[in-house]
Amino acid sequence: MAEPGQGRAGGTAATPGTAGPDRRRRRRAQTIDEILGVAVDVMAQEGVAGLSLSEVARRMGIQPPSLYKYFPSKLALYDELFKRGAREALAVFQAAAARAEPGWAALTAGLEAIMRLGLDHQVAGQLLNWRPVPGFEPSAEAFAPSIELVAEIRRLLTAAAGRGELHPAAASEDGAALLSVLVAGVMSQQLANQPRAPWDQGRFTRLTPRVLQLFQCAYPPRKENRGER
Repeated sequence: MAEPGQGRAGGTAATPGTAGPDRRRRRRAQTIDEILGVAVDVMAQEGVAGLSLSEVARRMGIQPPSLYKYFPSKLALYDELFKRGAREALAVFQAAAARAEPGWAALTAGLEAIMRLGLDHQVAGQLLNWRPVPGFEPSAEAFAPSIELVAEIRRLLTAAAGRGELHPAAASEDGAALLSVLVAGVMSQQLANQPRAPWDQGRFTRLTPRVLQLFQCAYPPRKENRGER
């Protein structure tokens, strides 16, 4: 006889009333992942603004109204893609920064990691960093990881200044904005001119260390922090 809480094969029996909802949640999550994957494929071929729910449905072999059970509009689908991309960028930045020495080394490691991510996943990179879709504005929930990423960058700029690697003004609003301009400029030029080039061979991405050095030149540390009198 089976023990209490076990099925005939010896496995743990599901709690009555929970197995069905769990399976439905898993199936729903899998379907959403599939929809997003097909949407990315469509955007990679047609441009980020060229997303069509009808085309997504056609490629999935379903009727377009079936998609509305998962996404009430095309903008809702964009929002989910933005949220997932922003979360991944934040996680990649934090992981790369954590493996490096605190301060400037951690900052540059994190920045290079998210730049590489943008080159590897160009649809998400364009959606996160450009304005390719008329009328789309990410929701507060979707945009929250991007706000946290900016805060992380400012924190590391402050840490680098505290270590005597940068001037304290580097962590100001203008300093963070300048750093953003430099990083975004590299990626915009690379994606516009050599989108298929590997990172180390890209005409613009391979200049990333020198571009970041330009930021250091714009905010050199105070002389006393360099041990100069």
